[in-house]
Amino acid sequence: MSKQSLASKLINWFDKNKRDLPWRKTTPWGVFVSEFMLQQTPVNRVLPIWNEWIERWPTPEALASATKPEVIKAWGRLGYPRRAIRLHESAKAIAKMHGGIVPRERAELIALPGVGDYTASAIAAFAYGEPTLVLDINIRRFFARYFDGVEFPSNAPSLLERKLRSKLIPNKRGDVWAAATMEFGALVCTSRTPSCDSCFLAKECAWRAAGYPKTEIKRQAAFVGSDRQCRGIVMKHLRENESVTTTQLKKSWPSESQLEKAIATLLEDGLIEKSGKKLRLATN
Repeated sequence: MSKQSLASKLINWFDKNKRDLPWRKTTPWGVFVSEFMLQQTPVNRVLPIWNEWIERWPTPEALASATKPEVIKAWGRLGYPRRAIRLHESAKAIAKMHGGIVPRERAELIALPGVGDYTASAIAAFAYGEPTLVLDINIRRFFARYFDGVEFPSNAPSLLERKLRSKLIPNKRGDVWAAATMEFGALVCTSRTPSCDSCFLAKECAWRAAGYPKTEIKRQAAFVGSDRQCRGIVMKHLRENESVTTTQLKKSWPSESQLEKAIATLLEDGLIEKSGKKLRLATN
């Protein structure tokens, strides 16, 4: 199947089946916020928080004027709260250096706090319709199956993968290519239960032709009892209370050494601070 034929099929499918997600009909700032929130966090968890943030802080200037504790509390339980701090810092930079307008140039995007290669590409594609290469896990999984005949891609895209996938961006309607392939991976070519029997691309799929070989993947460590959970407990207490002591936190976590490690990393990340013997959300 030619590049344009594949693109036409996927984009036609996308036009008819895309989800009604609010950041698909918003400002570049709304897209910018969504990209920070969607990093390693599913759509259903992001939706209510994104709506709250955009209503409360509809522009970079509005978020820039918020305090650090307000931002951390509003982030809630989205996970990886450092993203909230970086988003806050980016809002300040956009307000100060770009007149409150999310930049569209790649170099300017990457210069913003918390914006790396992937996020810059996604913002360019989804906020400004640029035909950029976006390789999130949904897109990479679909491409790995369809072109390479393997169930799952490698942990990170190689230079060769980037070169090959860049060539797939169509000349016509390249502005929605990233969104269409991402949606296809999220709704059809899913991780655990792909809809292979009803997939309109099944006949050309290399993974299907190979007999759906399984890929051994390394499972993520259990959350219960982990350092991540411990950090989450500390942050929960500080979102709900003005300040707490280590003694108070010990009542919620059995391992003292793990608790001390969590506090140390949260201090280092700039998410919390000490005030005498008490801990509180960072103010600076």
